[in-house]
Amino acid sequence: MIPPPIPQALYFEDVVEGREYVSGPRVVIEHDLLSFTEISGDRHPIHTDPDYARETVFGERILQGPFGIAVALGLFGQFTEFTDAAIALTDVSEWRFLAPVFVGDELILHMKIEGKRLVSAGDRGIVQRRMTLVNQHGKTVQQGAMGLMIRCRDRSAA
Repeated sequence: MIPPPIPQALYFEDVVEGREYVSGPRVVIEHDLLSFTEISGDRHPIHTDPDYARETVFGERILQGPFGIAVALGLFGQFTEFTDAAIALTDVSEWRFLAPVFVGDELILHMKIEGKRLVSAGDRGIVQRRMTLVNQHGKTVQQGAMGLMIRCRDRSAA
């Protein structure tokens, strides 16, 4: 079997507004819920107590909301063409929690480039990305914007 080609590195100059990317799936497992509970310290019974959760509108335990942000960031890592030039996450804004995430869900990230701007130094820019996390039923569970600082290939080319 021939491995898929490695995507060419993208720098600020190469990023195209309107371009869309779709990740592969990530299945949410019990260990994710337990680990995120420990990391976040959010031990509300909706996350930790199956009997309590069964009596809620959700009918079962749900993952903490910020877990989806973490998953979106992790799935972004599948877009390896950004790896060499990415510097830092600059912001998370307008983030909305639209539906619960359950153990067993299969999540996919849809990312759309909404805009970009060069910073004053001229050696890097900020790329605004619309991040949409979708479950196996095609339902958007979380959505928001995330800025990414990214290097320019050539200071004078931007």
